[in-house]
Amino acid sequence: MSTLRVLQFITPAGFYGAERWVLALANNMNRDSVICDLAVTRESPEQDLSVAEYYPRSEDQQIHYLDMRGRFDIRVVKRLCDVIRNNGIDVIHTHGYKSDILGLLAAKRTGIVCVSTPHGFSGNVSFKLATFIRMGTHMLRYFDRVVPLSEELMEDMKRFKVPAHKTVFIRNGVDLTEIDAVMKKLPPDQKADSDSRVIGFIGQMIPRKNIADLIDAFDRLYKQNPDLRLQLLGDGSQRSELESQAAESGCANAVEFLGFRSDRLELLSRFSLFVMTSSLEGIPRCMMEAMAVGVPVVAYDIPGVDQLVEHGKTGMLAPFGDKAALAECCNQVLGDPALADRLSHNARELVNARFSAARMADEYESLFRKLVGEPTAASLKKKEAS
Repeated sequence: MSTLRVLQFITPAGFYGAERWVLALANNMNRDSVICDLAVTRESPEQDLSVAEYYPRSEDQQIHYLDMRGRFDIRVVKRLCDVIRNNGIDVIHTHGYKSDILGLLAAKRTGIVCVSTPHGFSGNVSFKLATFIRMGTHMLRYFDRVVPLSEELMEDMKRFKVPAHKTVFIRNGVDLTEIDAVMKKLPPDQKADSDSRVIGFIGQMIPRKNIADLIDAFDRLYKQNPDLRLQLLGDGSQRSELESQAAESGCANAVEFLGFRSDRLELLSRFSLFVMTSSLEGIPRCMMEAMAVGVPVVAYDIPGVDQLVEHGKTGMLAPFGDKAALAECCNQVLGDPALADRLSHNARELVNARFSAARMADEYESLFRKLVGEPTAASLKKKEAS
């Protein structure tokens, strides 16, 4: 097989699910057969470009920074075209509405294959942002393939009129090699212990994450268990609002806003419980990481989350919006070490079997090769066997 050159293109909004997903895919691609460059837009001095800082690079695998004036700049298309032509890119793989719009235009101009992976769509946004998102979803129907992260997002593609023959489902995956490497470096006394009473969450502080419900549920738990703490890792547009909510509650002294942390996996390993109250998800990476680390999970029962959590087997689920039921699920796990151990063991087994980034990367490579008209590893093995 020839070496395939792929350009991952993202307009970073921080260092969260989509950005970490791009890293996981690149870390698990077979570098003997696929070179995965990264292109990121550089939109402001304050922009978080951690995805580029952590991206694996080599003499062949490069990072391309594309300067953008303001939040959207059509001139980026020309810069993308230059990157594609100068580096012999075969496939551009986009992530998010801005990269979808700009990446599709560049792909059409240069005549290369274009693939999009939708990671989810935000609600409760401004009219201007909603307009750009609508433009991005409209563009999806013109991609060579669209690969949503969840079955629910697959259904959304029908609503966006993406032709069925252009949609492919590749199950999301988490980078187990990164997690296992971090966990091996931790001294035994730094891993989660039975005396730890930390409930935690990692992710963006934006409306669809619904963190206000988590703070309310924690307030209920704290009244009964004053030894508990709540740690919130991440940042976003709602942080100041959530900090005010926590400050006015009875649990104010027990809530910690830790912001973005490069040691998130070390902190995650100390959680007694990971709780997610999102209203909308694909298949959440932060939850997969918690399950892989061995932290029991509790969440609202929504599409995407239900692909990971089977109530009472791999975690606990509460009806969406039912904060009392959510708090009760937390109480059950915190009060029953045997239940917590069983849930975390089953969850890790599930992630190993179905949600590894290595399996995901193999499936993407096969898709890319099929689209550029090259034989896949599976087809070559079949041919050799015959």
